[in-house]
Amino acid sequence: MKIFRGSFIVSLIALIIAFVYAGWNGLFITLILAVLEISLSMDNAIVNARILERMSSAWQKAFLTLGVLIAVLGIRLIFPLLIVGVSAQIDPISALKLALEKGNPNTVGTYGYILHHAHPQIAAFGGMFLLMLALGFFFDERAHTWLKIPEKILQKIGNFPAANAIISIILLLITSEFIAKDAHAVLFAGILGILTFMLVDGFGETMSRSKAANTTSSVVATGKAGLALFLYLEVIDASFSFDGVIGAFAITADPIIILLGLGVIGAMFVRSLTLYLVQKGTLNDLVYLEHGAHWAILTLAFLILASIKWEIGEVVTGLLGAVFIILSFISSVIYNRNH
Repeated sequence: MKIFRGSFIVSLIALIIAFVYAGWNGLFITLILAVLEISLSMDNAIVNARILERMSSAWQKAFLTLGVLIAVLGIRLIFPLLIVGVSAQIDPISALKLALEKGNPNTVGTYGYILHHAHPQIAAFGGMFLLMLALGFFFDERAHTWLKIPEKILQKIGNFPAANAIISIILLLITSEFIAKDAHAVLFAGILGILTFMLVDGFGETMSRSKAANTTSSVVATGKAGLALFLYLEVIDASFSFDGVIGAFAITADPIIILLGLGVIGAMFVRSLTLYLVQKGTLNDLVYLEHGAHWAILTLAFLILASIKWEIGEVVTGLLGAVFIILSFISSVIYNRNH
């Protein structure tokens, strides 16, 4: 439990701040948001763990310190402010003042309303990034297959050069043409999501290969390779978090409470859980767990893209993800007993 000690301390401080800021109601809502974020982020933690185990201890610590600051301030506070500022054509200070007014998200011109109406572009970016991530996993040859028929088919498709980019672009074109109201904006944001994945993933692979070429020992990412993986993790976290930040406005219009619940408590616990999975070697012991997480991510990517037109609650996406992870966990336990 030593790994989670920092998370408990930070959570206690965050809850005290929430109580001082907004009383018992603020504390209760902060707790609800934190529980939702943690319970719906298991797939995020599992994917993060596989990447984190390739990083040096110094970069793992950076992920739990600097990474948390980026997740809290960057993704849960500054990013929504930028979205509102650009959409409403106002400066960051005015966007912050608008946020602190806590207007009803259903009222035109409020912070929550503007952020909600920027959802299609955010969903296109995040959905495409997560789709590339999931397809990249299934297109690679792997020692184990969980859902054997679909995974074998996906592995065969993956033999075609740039298959994940081609399929993602085709799906993006269909989404922008038949689902989105503003096809140009959604198409542009989706292409940015695909390019971001390719740049970050490509940079990480290049740095890792360079590191491996210069050593014969077990390779962990340090220096530029570690930085590339660190950036990769932060972009993955952002892609998982975009929908949660917007969805939180269905519970409260107060950006400070959202910041404390989703960011401070939620992000800290997800990172501690990631480190726990790495140190305990859970992914190596439970051979199908990573497969379940990526099926959850693939489902999430499709649901995020569908949410451009239809209202899909976070509970739905979270429960579907949880089903894949629980079933893959059970399958892993059965596999271990039989081998």
